[in-house]
Amino acid sequence: MGKKNDFNYFSAFINLSKHSLNLAEILNKTLHEFDPKYVTEKRKEMHQIEHNADLAKHEVMNRLVKEFLPPIEREDITDLCQNIDEVTDAIEDVIIYIDMFNIQSIRPEILKFTELIVECCKTMHTAVEEFANFKGSKTLHSKIIEVNRMEEEGDALYVDAVRKLYQTSKDPIELMTWTEILHRLEKCCDECEDVADSIESIVMKNS
Repeated sequence: MGKKNDFNYFSAFINLSKHSLNLAEILNKTLHEFDPKYVTEKRKEMHQIEHNADLAKHEVMNRLVKEFLPPIEREDITDLCQNIDEVTDAIEDVIIYIDMFNIQSIRPEILKFTELIVECCKTMHTAVEEFANFKGSKTLHSKIIEVNRMEEEGDALYVDAVRKLYQTSKDPIELMTWTEILHRLEKCCDECEDVADSIESIVMKNS
C-alpha cells in the first residue's frame, strides 16, 4: 500500500507562485490592450484566479495541520505561502482599483510597471522552482538577487511616475486615482521581494 501522506510542499509553493505569474501576465495584457468596456470582466476573471490561489493555500494549511514531520519548519511553510499569496492579492488589487476608479485610458508609465511586474513574477517563480532543490541549486541565490534588483527598479519607477504625474496634472481626482494605482503597482514588486527574502531566510536556516 502506498504512503497516504505524499503531499509535496515544494510543488505547492510552485503552484501558488504560478497563480501570481498568471495574474501578472493577464494584468499586463489587459492594460496593453486596454478597453474600459472590458475591465469589469477582466477583474472578475482575475478574481477567479485569486480565489483558486486561496483554495490552494488553504489546502497547504490543511495538510500542514495533519503533518507529523514537514520538510521545513511549519512557520516557514506558513510564511512562504502567505508571502506568495500577498503577491497574488497585490496584483489583483491593481485591476480592482482601475475598475473602481473607472479609468478610461492608461498612462504610458503604467505599462512599464506592468511589464516589470511580469518579469519580477517570472524570476520569483523560477526562484520558487529552484527552492525545491535549494541544497543543490546553483542559480537560486542569483534569482533572489535579481528579484531584489527588480524591486529597486520598481521603487525608482514609482518615484519617477509620481513626479511626472504631479508635473503634468493639477486635477485632484486624477492625482488621487493615479497616485493610488501607482502605489498598488509598486506594492506588487515589494511583495515579490518578500517572497525572495523569505526563501533566502529559509535556506540560511536549513543549510
